Amino acid sequence: MTGMSKEAGIQQVFGGGGHVVILGAGASIASTMRNGERSGKRLPSMDNFIDVVGLHDIVEGLPDDLRATNFETLYSKIHNDNPDSEILQAIQSRVQLYFGDMHLPDEPTIYDYLVLSLRSKDLIATFNWDPFLYQAWVRNREFTKDMPHLSFLHGNVAIGYSPEDKRCGPAGYSCRRDGGVLKPTQLLYPIEKKNYTDDEFINGEWERVKYWMGKDGSTKRVTVFGYGAPTSDVEAVSLLNTAWGTPEDRVMEQFEVIDLVDEETLKERWSGFIHTHHYDISDSYFKSSLASNPRRTSESYFSHIQALTIEEAFRVNNPVPNDFTSLEQLWDWHRPLIEAEAAKDQE
Repeated sequence: MTGMSKEAGIQQVFGGGGHVVILGAGASIASTMRNGERSGKRLPSMDNFIDVVGLHDIVEGLPDDLRATNFETLYSKIHNDNPDSEILQAIQSRVQLYFGDMHLPDEPTIYDYLVLSLRSKDLIATFNWDPFLYQAWVRNREFTKDMPHLSFLHGNVAIGYSPEDKRCGPAGYSCRRDGGVLKPTQLLYPIEKKNYTDDEFINGEWERVKYWMGKDGSTKRVTVFGYGAPTSDVEAVSLLNTAWGTPEDRVMEQFEVIDLVDEETLKERWSGFIHTHHYDISDSYFKSSLASNPRRTSESYFSHIQALTIEEAFRVNNPVPNDFTSLEQLWDWHRPLIEAEAAKDQE
């Protein structure tokens, strides 16, 4: 290791240091739990979706064989009966309207902490329709441009796409001189036919995640936050698993789960991603690697490998406080980290 630091040598041996974070509904619920959505709107589950979003007037005339209390089941039944049904279009519009009118509170949320905990070498992939992650990303770019990339695996109410321009961005924005706009992305799919490759935008979002998580990529840490890998989303889990490979393929990578479910259940649920003891499980974002070493999750990983391989002490964690009441306080805490990154880039 002559001519380089020991840590740089370890990084050369084990490759780069990207971090992929995969978000499910539990992440959005946790992010708005303290202060709530700005106007008091609730995030629905699939079982209370019809009531919370207000779909009764749309579906009340359905025959009994198409009815269901679970929203995914209801949508699938209607789609299987007639994929071109005007009812499906009405449901899509109502869902877009409900979620599209949601806003983060002014106070910092977990999503604000999350987007600042990562850098441009990292990726956040979300299954959620709500606009909270994108809103957090946008408002924190006022502080730093070194932000993680984003992927919206089930579409998102905040994101639009132009197939003519092959561009995505804020839904409704004009993207061409001839007046082309970024059209809202597809949100709804039948349970048993979630063929993501059929939709150009969704396919592109999945290709990004597959590249980031692929065995030839630089990702060494994956965090799953509030995503339960539901049986209704078999295709999604299969795509993630194919990209990640078998546990034997990922003998040095670290897999992390943030969830309220007990550890044994989570270990079994994610067994296809975990190699022996290379996992962390916590029931709170603020107990995770993201909060323990914000913007330094990769460095903490390599320091841990370094300690195991050359018997040096593990670096001291730098946990972010969880009681900030304004974005300015959150930014002030992160400022020295970002200044150190800028100084490092100039060396």
